[in-house]
Amino acid sequence: MGMDHATVVVVIRRQMLSVLGGLRWQPPYAKSIRYQLPATTPFYSFLRPNTNTLKYLPQRFNSRTCFNTYCKKIEEEQVTNNNTPFSHGFSALKEEFIPLESENLWTTLSLYLFILHIPFSFGGLSVVALLTGESFLDPQTKALSLLIIQILELSGALVLFKYNAKPQYEFTNFFTNNKLLNGRNWIVASVLGFGFLVFLIFLTSLLAETLFGSKPVNPILKEILLYSDISRVSCVLVLCIVTPLLEEVVYRGFLLTSLSSTMEWQQAVAISSIIFSAIHFSGENFLQLFIVGCVLGCSYCWTGNLNSNIAIHSLYNALTLIITYYS
Repeated sequence: MGMDHATVVVVIRRQMLSVLGGLRWQPPYAKSIRYQLPATTPFYSFLRPNTNTLKYLPQRFNSRTCFNTYCKKIEEEQVTNNNTPFSHGFSALKEEFIPLESENLWTTLSLYLFILHIPFSFGGLSVVALLTGESFLDPQTKALSLLIIQILELSGALVLFKYNAKPQYEFTNFFTNNKLLNGRNWIVASVLGFGFLVFLIFLTSLLAETLFGSKPVNPILKEILLYSDISRVSCVLVLCIVTPLLEEVVYRGFLLTSLSSTMEWQQAVAISSIIFSAIHFSGENFLQLFIVGCVLGCSYCWTGNLNSNIAIHSLYNALTLIITYYS
């Protein structure tokens, strides 16, 4: 049965409207056309659309809504199919992840340092000695006091940064995997980051020992570890759980993420690592702390998840405790 070009166009248009608009009307001669045309012609593909394409189309939508839904689903499939570890660049920190506005960043960080970090870290034990009426604190009391002090500092930091953060920002964003970065496993990043960090610290320690001689272990830390089981457990809780969580939320979660919105991620990692190292007020450990900050910063930029940073930080501190205990 012969049909002119105009008739075929009308048939195709009505068939497309039937698919997109949920119409059930079909011309009586459409079936005959379908079997006359070979499966490879464009007309047949219009008359019998691909079911993979139509699975996203609602039963009854107007054409604009249907088209937008279809395009959105296709884009999501393309992102999933093209999702490789390097398809989005090295840094996973995007504009929507920024917790603090640039004008609030340095004010909030200054408040944290002068109201929380310095008073609690450098004056906390003095306050405990004053409250207990003892001029000298035994190692167990020191360990328990440090645990309470660190928990108070962590709580104060969370309240301070939450108050100054964007209203829509949640702390859980620091620990949420980006669905576009499923290829970046934070567990693998933790293992690789910890191994690389230990290697770098070993090299710098070897170089420092060659140039300046061996450095003794921290006598206060060793005394706490050897004093009692309670002091050991308290020390482990402070250095392997509370402190990593506190420092990673502040220096990587808020500081590094906010800096990355105003500069390249490499510059943001370097600046945040310098601040992280300087805040410890330890000149002899400045280089090692800077290296630790750089490795942790790169790990966070790669995964966009603080779980990897906390794991690396905790493992590194645990290794330090083991070396101190057995040295």
